[in-house]
Amino acid sequence: MMMRAGRSQEEIRRSNLSALLRQVHLGGPASRAALADRLGLNRSTIKGLTADLTAAGLVREELPTDTGKAGRPSLVVRPESERVYVLAFDVRVDRLIAARVGLGGRILDRREAARRRAGADVHEVVGVLAGFARRLHREAGAGSQCAGAGAAYCGMIRRDDGMVRFGPNMGWVDQAFGTELAFRLGLGLPVAVGNEAHLGALAEHQRGAGVGFQNLVYLHGDVGVGGGIIVGGKLLDGDGGYGCELGHMMVNPYDGRPCGCGSRGCLEAEVGEQALIDAAGRTAELSGRDGVRAVVRAAGRGDVAAREAVRRIGDWLGIGVANLINLFNPGLVIFGGMLREVYPRAAAQVHARVAANVLAISRERVRLRTSALGDDATLVGAAELAFAGLLADPLDALARLTPAGRRDPVSP
Repeated sequence: MMMRAGRSQEEIRRSNLSALLRQVHLGGPASRAALADRLGLNRSTIKGLTADLTAAGLVREELPTDTGKAGRPSLVVRPESERVYVLAFDVRVDRLIAARVGLGGRILDRREAARRRAGADVHEVVGVLAGFARRLHREAGAGSQCAGAGAAYCGMIRRDDGMVRFGPNMGWVDQAFGTELAFRLGLGLPVAVGNEAHLGALAEHQRGAGVGFQNLVYLHGDVGVGGGIIVGGKLLDGDGGYGCELGHMMVNPYDGRPCGCGSRGCLEAEVGEQALIDAAGRTAELSGRDGVRAVVRAAGRGDVAAREAVRRIGDWLGIGVANLINLFNPGLVIFGGMLREVYPRAAAQVHARVAANVLAISRERVRLRTSALGDDATLVGAAELAFAGLLADPLDALARLTPAGRRDPVSP
């Protein structure tokens, strides 16, 4: 039997650099002393690691503004948000978004455009996003560096190459979205692509309502309903990356509404945008997120049809949530996207279903909350996908970046 050799000093150093940068990126500015405590390292090691990251332009160290304590203050380590950034994209059924997101998770700049609901429009989508991204890159500060690119798409994504295998609400089938967008960007960077709800779940877990929870369910409403499940702090994504299609969980198999996936009675068919608008009798006049908000507002004003529509959608949503709690025993269920608008008005129906249909011991501790990141949850998730390589091995990732990703005073 072969004995596995221990890690080399270089491997340990790389791991520590990764851990320290991740702490500052996700947790925000922190003193050397706090970082030493969190990482279980001595202060001299932290000093050396921060010196390496500072030399690479990833962090900077500053004196604290007000310590309130006697003695020599511990320097505060801050991410270089303006100097190191990623490009993040969010492809929704009716909207396209591109943003420059700095290290530390701060959205520095963004561009948005309406998207026509026009079928397999991959070339149009790529053209709009690439145009936005080139402008965002040009307008970055001198000496800044683009460290990655990530995109959220409302469909089933192949992990290896960003291929959209199936986008049920827009008709995309086997579209090489990630490859085409990377080519059009021309920055020498691959574009990592993920399912929007998976990325929303990760973003809420790392930066939003799910911080501190190791087991959670995230439900994201758009035209349809997507989902992401975090188990033991890790995304549950299935054998091919196509797992957690919570919107296609069967809840009404006998007389259910038709779903874009070809089935009937899926959760998204019963609680999605169109289901709510149809139930309120507003099909001819409303659509999209604004339509959902209009129905919810009308329900709040006492409109009988709108109130009944929200009650009906809330009951189906509660059935879906009850199934998920029984299956996964999460500590938290988060409602994002348009469900962030619907849930507060439909909470009574959801809670009634949880009380009636969830095993008593599974509902003892579960919490139900709306997304803390709001409409930006999936965009933030795309940015975190783009930062993954840099955070895993900071110095090596920087060394591998091409000059095209660098914005200096002589760039066109």
